Amino acid sequence: MRQRAEFDGTPAAPGHAAGPLHPIQDHVAARAPADDPACERRELNDAIEAAIGSIRSAASDLSSADAEILDFQIAMLEDEALAAPAMTRIAAGDDAATAWSHAIDVLVEDYQQADDPYFQARVSDLRDLHDRVHHHLSGTAPPPLPAAAVLAGEDLTPSRFLSVDWSQGGGIALFGGSASSHVAMLARARAVPMVVGLGAIDLAGHRNAIIDGTSGRLVLSPSEEDRAVFETAKRTEADDNQHRRMAATRPAVTKDGIAVSVMTNLVDPQELDDLDPAICDGVGLVRTEFLFYGPRGLPDEETQFQAYKRIAEWAAPKPVVLRTLDAGGDKPITGVTVAGEANPFLGLRGIRLSLARPEIFRVQLRAMARASACGNVRIMLPMVTVPEEIDSAAAHLNSVVAELERDGVAHARPPLGIMVEVPAVAIVPELYDKAAFFSIGSNDLTQYTTAAARDHPDVAALCSAAHPAVASLIGHVVAEGNRLGRDVSLCGDMGGDLTHLPSLLASGLRSISVAPTQVGRVKDAIAGIAVTSS
Repeated sequence: MRQRAEFDGTPAAPGHAAGPLHPIQDHVAARAPADDPACERRELNDAIEAAIGSIRSAASDLSSADAEILDFQIAMLEDEALAAPAMTRIAAGDDAATAWSHAIDVLVEDYQQADDPYFQARVSDLRDLHDRVHHHLSGTAPPPLPAAAVLAGEDLTPSRFLSVDWSQGGGIALFGGSASSHVAMLARARAVPMVVGLGAIDLAGHRNAIIDGTSGRLVLSPSEEDRAVFETAKRTEADDNQHRRMAATRPAVTKDGIAVSVMTNLVDPQELDDLDPAICDGVGLVRTEFLFYGPRGLPDEETQFQAYKRIAEWAAPKPVVLRTLDAGGDKPITGVTVAGEANPFLGLRGIRLSLARPEIFRVQLRAMARASACGNVRIMLPMVTVPEEIDSAAAHLNSVVAELERDGVAHARPPLGIMVEVPAVAIVPELYDKAAFFSIGSNDLTQYTTAAARDHPDVAALCSAAHPAVASLIGHVVAEGNRLGRDVSLCGDMGGDLTHLPSLLASGLRSISVAPTQVGRVKDAIAGIAVTSS
């Protein structure tokens, strides 16, 4: 047995886990080729169809949130473009297994090298599809993974994750992987501690491990002291979770009796499956980009309407703020955003892009207006820089509302507000009085104020929300918003950072929107803050 070793990675799912160490090993069985291109093509097509069938069968036993992830895989397999390179190689003489491996390996490499974190996070799905089809080609199945173990390796595919009984405990430590991957989403949903980005680790000789998914730490061959620390952390974690669950359902009130609205941010309607609307005062930000990624292409009006309607009905009568497509910058979308921009964060993004692509923008506005008939919907425009952008967006909204009225489609005209994330808006918010409300996007406001990219590790220390200029701008927006009679909220990461809460409340801010998992923690922290009211 080897000596204790400790490694730091990236947290992907919070919590602590300990248990026997089990390496995640690739398992693709050999297959005898048919030496007939027509037969090889047929067998590959049959294996793809069988993989689709097995995924559908697995999805039927899952929650809707988990099934959505498998639906993504089905859509990829059903896209003929995925298998086309393999079919070309078969025609050139490769067998089905070799051709399929090469086609997926090329895609994996492309996704890994992509600048967009979304594509990087889909690598495990591609590997999953690779393995599923191979297993059907060879007629074999991967060996089962044990429960209550710390699974460690380069990556873990969604199907192998779903094959494990996590109710008995366990955790995941990946040398690569992504905190935004589908496996990470599954791990967070099931409270399975997970760490990614650990780098290559020699597991030989290690039998046990401890994972701290909150800090991103992995300990191999832990000492007795490590185990004692782990047990204490587990007890503290359980107590904290119980306390925060109770705090989440109570109103947020400061120590000196000032009420604060705590809303939640949503990335995907899947998050609603296990979420009680009683924990929040509404939805302060819906990142509608989730509908625009994936192999199905741009979403039509009905697809968007159904997604927005579900959120509106879940929260009703509380408000739901739907942000129009915030593409561009670090969120490129194929066929929508401009490729090859020299400085995409300062380019055609947010409302600028929507106004440049009205055929996409108007479909989204129609869906949002229809959803407004089902709840208390508000529309928010991202990356607003000049007041004329509000006028142009309002004209499009008025036009689609008139269309819906003419066609007899149920709808309502939602209030139209803006994100305050460009310093020009934060400096003179009174120029934007046509906006129905202001929502401060602290992430972009910070990076534009400090002129330091929030996704660049070399300048991460400069891109700090603690900079006095950021606090000054926020205080100014709150004061002017109050003077104009506009609701002001904050929906960026700053609201979930407990170190910033006292200064935000002192600035007069009385509404924040945070991730669902942060609601209880934030409400609990607010209860301990005393604010001097004027």
